[in-house]
Amino acid sequence: MGNRIPEETIEEIRNKVDIVDVISEYIQLKKQGRNYFGLCPFHGEKTPSFSVSADKQIYHCFGCGAGGNVFSFLMNIENCSFMEAAATLAEKVHINLPIQNEVSPFSEKSPDYAEMFRAHDLLQKFYHHLLVNTKEGTVATKYLQQRGFTEEVINRFKIGYAPNTWDVASRFLEKRGFNLHEMAKAGLIVRKDSDGTYFDRFRDRIMFPIWDNQGRTIAFGGRILYEGEPKYLNSPETKIFNKSKTLYGLHLARPEIRKKQQVILFEGYVDVIAAHRAGVENGVASLGTSLTDEQANIIRRNAENVTICYDSDSAGINAAYRAASVLTNAGCTVRVSKMPEGFDPDDYIRTYGYESFQNNVIGTSLTLMAFKIEFLRRGKNLQDEGELVAYIEEVLKEISLLPKAVERDRYLRALSEEFSISLDALKSEQYQIYRKLRKNKDISAFNRNNNNNYTKKIVAKKKLLPAYYNAERILLAHMLRSEDITIKVKEQIGCSFNIDVHNAIALFVYGYFEEGNAPDVGAILQRIEDEQLRRIVSELAMLNININISDEELSDYIKQVLNYPKWLKIKDIETEKLEALKQQDIITAAQLAKKIIELKKNLK
Repeated sequence: MGNRIPEETIEEIRNKVDIVDVISEYIQLKKQGRNYFGLCPFHGEKTPSFSVSADKQIYHCFGCGAGGNVFSFLMNIENCSFMEAAATLAEKVHINLPIQNEVSPFSEKSPDYAEMFRAHDLLQKFYHHLLVNTKEGTVATKYLQQRGFTEEVINRFKIGYAPNTWDVASRFLEKRGFNLHEMAKAGLIVRKDSDGTYFDRFRDRIMFPIWDNQGRTIAFGGRILYEGEPKYLNSPETKIFNKSKTLYGLHLARPEIRKKQQVILFEGYVDVIAAHRAGVENGVASLGTSLTDEQANIIRRNAENVTICYDSDSAGINAAYRAASVLTNAGCTVRVSKMPEGFDPDDYIRTYGYESFQNNVIGTSLTLMAFKIEFLRRGKNLQDEGELVAYIEEVLKEISLLPKAVERDRYLRALSEEFSISLDALKSEQYQIYRKLRKNKDISAFNRNNNNNYTKKIVAKKKLLPAYYNAERILLAHMLRSEDITIKVKEQIGCSFNIDVHNAIALFVYGYFEEGNAPDVGAILQRIEDEQLRRIVSELAMLNININISDEELSDYIKQVLNYPKWLKIKDIETEKLEALKQQDIITAAQLAKKIIELKKNLK
């Protein structure tokens, strides 16, 4: 692994990089004891079982078993090679790789990935240059200024301008050696079917770069200047841009999300930028599409609390209702902001100002239940008895889904007071609905993780291990930490572990210390190429063991390992003895009994 990079350079990178910082770029981590915990990015979960050790510089998921060091984390989450991971990490800690000119981050997924990333990056810089430094961008700059876009905002969000010409981007890319056919596949330009020539996809538009979650430009959104259709034009989906897995502005919002432990979810990038101007810097957007499960899971990995701030028209309210359901299923605690009818966040901020947006929109957001009650009222004539009864039944169903009795009681009382209905009658009806939902298994909210309490102890749900098996695991865990214990185990057990995979791990550890290396789990993991072995080693390294193990305790574990084959042999002989007794072969049975006694005496 990594034979094109000197071993000492790999070690320098690994020693300088903090795995907690790297993983925190992808998921929200909270400290619990000595380790950090978060939601695993490699499988869906609502309760955090993903553990990161700052001391050992390793990670392990007690849910799916994923584990390793900082290199393997980046390789798995970015689906990249070791060389690409090393290049990315070296860049973070300002280490020049000897082969830096041969490899760039994430360039080896396929030959055209690197070109797509590079083309997007260069074109983003080109569009930004045209906006802020050329006469062509003057009109667009004035338009942005009229809408409240400051120089700081323009620079922070890398906003640009695509001129009203047919081929400025095409010529720019071609001059820099890009294959135009590949650039069309990247969604940056368009090929004419009639003659095979190429023209720019974006013309006379304000250009908004769209980034992946790590801040690499992967697409563009273009807003037309003044009038015209379509008002907004986005890049098509490509190998590097999947709209359903992308949240606009996440890499910029992440520091503030961590600080506030909250995400503000908008529909589009203009709303995110407008909110930033108003001092709301923890906003992301779902790019104008219905929120997907993938986007909700990304949000949940970064924060638990989400406030939805969509447009206040009918489409926006319906979209907010759907998004709330998706976010709740992902384990988020959801609130919903309200604005006057017909406003979107950008309109509201330009009309009422920054302070009003913070205080009267974000600051007065509704609980999810309060929003649902208002949502269910829409279009109903509550003066009509039939519609009133239907409305109350819908509200009671939502109340039945609330996990806390206090919440249910609060909303039942509010319903009773508003419509002058007996509280006892409402409670009785609500209980009947609850029973029906539970019978139909339609009450998943009761299996919710109740906001993913990080203080709960993470326990792997595994069957109880046999004594010898557990002894082997504990010995290996100690060996990963101590050369002295490794030497003792090698002298007494060698390669006689009863589990084959444990023998393989022991061999790695023996070899590691024989080379004169100091104890370092991360370094040991670096040498293990087999993914399954790496997962097991990371799990063993996370075991809660007594680091001040006594010689007597160590000897007991070694005995359990060495004695297990002998117990198996005794068991086999006992079976033979029983068979001899069945056959009334008393002499053979007596001989076997004597042999069993001798074997038991020889047990250490």
